[in-house]
Amino acid sequence: MSGAPLLEVVDLARHFPIRNAVGRRTGWLRAVDGVSLVVWPRETLGLVGESGCGKSTLGKTVMGIYPPTAGEIRFGGREIGRLPRRERRSVARDLQYVYQDPGASLDPRWKIGRSLHEPLQIHTTLSRSERQAEVEAILRMVGLPDAHLDLYPHELSGGQQRRVGLARILMLRPELVILDEPTSGLDVSVQASVLKLFRRLQETFALTYLFISHDLAVVRAMCRRVAVMYLGKIVEVADAAALFEDPRHPYTRILLAAVPRIGGPRVTADVALDGEPPNPRDVPTGCRFRTRCPLAEARCAAEEPALRAAAGRLVACHFA
Repeated sequence: MSGAPLLEVVDLARHFPIRNAVGRRTGWLRAVDGVSLVVWPRETLGLVGESGCGKSTLGKTVMGIYPPTAGEIRFGGREIGRLPRRERRSVARDLQYVYQDPGASLDPRWKIGRSLHEPLQIHTTLSRSERQAEVEAILRMVGLPDAHLDLYPHELSGGQQRRVGLARILMLRPELVILDEPTSGLDVSVQASVLKLFRRLQETFALTYLFISHDLAVVRAMCRRVAVMYLGKIVEVADAAALFEDPRHPYTRILLAAVPRIGGPRVTADVALDGEPPNPRDVPTGCRFRTRCPLAEARCAAEEPALRAAAGRLVACHFA
C-alpha cells in the first residue's frame, strides 16, 4: 500500500508479573512478546488466533489500557506508547476501543442518553442542545430510535448494546477503532446486521478497523488483510483471500482446516494439532509452535524463525 500507515507497532511487548502468595515476583507471563505490524488508513486488519494467544492484550496495549513493557506504538507517525496521561487524552479522540462485552463498558446506573453525552462533555465544548442533536443523529446512524436514550443498559439486547457502544465511540469521530470479538455471543442473524453496520459506518466515517476475532468466517467476510497470532507472536500476515486459499504457516493451515464450509474447496491441513498451547510464562525455545507441530526439526528448537517475506506475505516459519 502507498502512503504512511495509520498505526505501526514495532517489537511491542506486554509482560505481566507472576507473584507468589507473599507478593514476591517469581516470573513473567509474556502475553505479547515482540509483535510488529502495520494498519493502513481505511483498511480492516483481522487479528486471529486461539484463545489466550494475546490478541486482546495486544489491542488493549495499543489502546493504552495496558502500558507496554517494550517496543513502540506509532499512531499517525507519533509515538504514543509512553505518553503521560494528560497527553494520552488527546489521542483518545482518534483511537477508540470496542470491548468484547459491550454491557460492561456502559455504566448500569446511567441511562443510554447520559452515556452518549459523556464523551462529548469531556472532549468538546458543545452546548447541551448541540450535544443532544449529535447524540440523536449518531444513534439513528447505528439503527436505534431516540426512545432508547431513556433506557438503561440492562433493558437492551446484546445486539442493541453493541450498537450503543459503537454510537458512543463515534461521538468523537475516531480514525481507528479496535473491535474486540465484536460478534461473540450474537445470533447469526444479529451478527449479519452488526457486520453490515460496521461496513456502512466505515464508509460513512472513513474508519480504520483492527478486527480481533476467533471467528474465521467473520474475519474472511470483513477483513482485507489478516494477521495470525500464536503465543504472543505474529506467525503470518497476508491478504485475506491469499491466506484463506493458500495458508503457509502450519498453524494457519490447522486453524483454517477447522472452519466448516458448505460447498467449495476446503483447506486441508497436512499436520495435526495436538495438545494445548504452552504456558506463556514458560515459552519454548526457538519456534513457539514446535511443541505441537509434527513438522518440527532440530533447527526449530535452536533458532526462532523471523517474520520474513515469502510468496507475497510475511511468515515466521523455517520451511514456509
